Amino acid sequence: MSGIIRIKCPHCQQLFTPDARNATRQRYCSKPACRKQSKADSQRRWLQKEENRDYFHGAEHVLRVQRWRAANPGYWRRSKRRQVALQDALIAQVAVNNTDLRPAPKDALQDLSILQPAVMVGLIAQLTGLALQDDIARAARRMQQLGNDILYPPT
Repeated sequence: MSGIIRIKCPHCQQLFTPDARNATRQRYCSKPACRKQSKADSQRRWLQKEENRDYFHGAEHVLRVQRWRAANPGYWRRSKRRQVALQDALIAQVAVNNTDLRPAPKDALQDLSILQPAVMVGLIAQLTGLALQDDIARAARRMQQLGNDILYPPT
């Protein structure tokens, strides 16, 4: 036996292994509903202690809140500030057409796949429904030519 203990969660009634760093004190499992119940029980136990019943009551707490409100006027009326992106706005650049009129290479798929990742070959096979290497190579050359036609139109 390795000494791993399992205890029953009082909320969901499921057995769980407590965190090793807190094994002697952890009573609830880590499910969100159980954590919520654990927090509610903890607050209830804290408030039941005599010394904690009036913890937030009294003149000193009223004064503390009044000072904070005076230092933060209109806090409750403030709208959420718009988040600013961490990056600068894109600078508009003039497009430069580099016309490449060379024909696409007529390599076999093995030669093409050295230059292209396997994901690209798989994507072409998925899109075209082709499985033979020669067919995929032909489709890849056609896609490359279409891309060149779009990126570098003849002028």
